[in-house]
Amino acid sequence: MAISLKKGQGISLSKSEFDLSKITIGLGWDIASSGGFLKSIFGGGEEEYDLDAIAFLCHADGKVHDFGTKLVGGDVVFFNSQRHPSGKLWLTGDNRTGAGDGDDEQIIVLLDSMPAHIAKLVFVASIYQGMQKKQHFGKVQNAFIRAVDARGKEMVRTDLSASPETQNVCSIVFAELNRNASGWEFKSLLRPERTDSFVAILRDYYAAGN
Repeated sequence: MAISLKKGQGISLSKSEFDLSKITIGLGWDIASSGGFLKSIFGGGEEEYDLDAIAFLCHADGKVHDFGTKLVGGDVVFFNSQRHPSGKLWLTGDNRTGAGDGDDEQIIVLLDSMPAHIAKLVFVASIYQGMQKKQHFGKVQNAFIRAVDARGKEMVRTDLSASPETQNVCSIVFAELNRNASGWEFKSLLRPERTDSFVAILRDYYAAGN
């Protein structure tokens, strides 16, 4: 059974227990409506939310150093730059509604062969144009992030429920993977951010030189 983490909790991912050669970071969500907690594909006219999964690949200082060309081809993986140049991390696609069961977006990570200079992976979920559309995580239900190993075994997950803390919040810094002497640790962050711009989060917290 996967370990469920609360905000601020972490767990070491053991190579003896899990196959870390290829892990899947899955992001899922439902949208609340007046008719109940329904997927956006149902209920005719129900508002669609486009949540985007983003990954920051950081050095030992916890910062992103390679910004590519306007973030394309660097150490930020997002909808316009879906594969890291190393070939060790990529997005499988962009789900724009949250429809369907299970993961709505996935990031694949070849954790065992991640370049040695990458010491931290940060996973962010942002509502595309959330501020413009007045959409926020207070209306998102059953949001989660989970890590699944190469054998399909769910190792860990962390869930986000709508709460006063998520009202008018358009982004969540969900979790991070930290490299340490014994391997990797998955840590739940669940840090709310009012902005719908992952670039602003990158600039404020994770950009080298700041």
